[in-house]
Amino acid sequence: MKTDATIIDGDGNSGGSGNASTRLRPLPSEALNVQWLGRMAFVDALARQEELVEAKRNDPETADHVLLLEHDPVYTIGRTPDQSSLRGATHLPYPLYPINRGGQATYHGPGQLIAYPIIDLRRYGQDLHHYLRWLEQVVIDLLGEYKIPAARRDGLTGVWVERRKIASIGVGVRHWITMHGFALNVGGDLSPFAHIIPCGISDVTITSMEKETGRTFSLIDVAGHFERLVRSRIRDLKV
Repeated sequence: MKTDATIIDGDGNSGGSGNASTRLRPLPSEALNVQWLGRMAFVDALARQEELVEAKRNDPETADHVLLLEHDPVYTIGRTPDQSSLRGATHLPYPLYPINRGGQATYHGPGQLIAYPIIDLRRYGQDLHHYLRWLEQVVIDLLGEYKIPAARRDGLTGVWVERRKIASIGVGVRHWITMHGFALNVGGDLSPFAHIIPCGISDVTITSMEKETGRTFSLIDVAGHFERLVRSRIRDLKV
């Protein structure tokens, strides 16, 4: 399966689903700190993630976090020597940030619900692939609450409605602490995706909750539904 994830160890080197000796007791669901941050520039959200990862590294007993927000328009691409999904990059209408996650180019902007979980996977079995599948399932269940029949696609990371992609997932892991996460297209303008090859998948159709239902949704309301779901499903993350 194509995996949109990157593990970075303490020296900045790529790693795998290792068996580090430190395993921590899962925190109770009420200790999960979920924050709605509203509209935020990408660089500010990245700095906030870095700050939380470092804090958890220094004190493993601190709470896990999930940051929920909406970005100003921006493109990102993961750690990969293959930059073909950018179609060059000089033509892009918004800033581009190479970042320490897996996966190819994607777009973030108004109308997307962005979720950045900062979770210590040592509490849950240190299985990155299980974490990705768990994250996908929470998004699938969230869309199910809105009567949108979402699912996985074999060999591809993310969440789909038939062959249309509605949510992109790309994560990074440092010292087994997660960062980055998913972008769910709730509504808004999807045309900026046309400037790239989204997630490196040719001829992919990008969709949104709005396009699938013909209805509009409040981003903060969808964020509230996700918060309830992630709190109830955090125990399912344990391997």
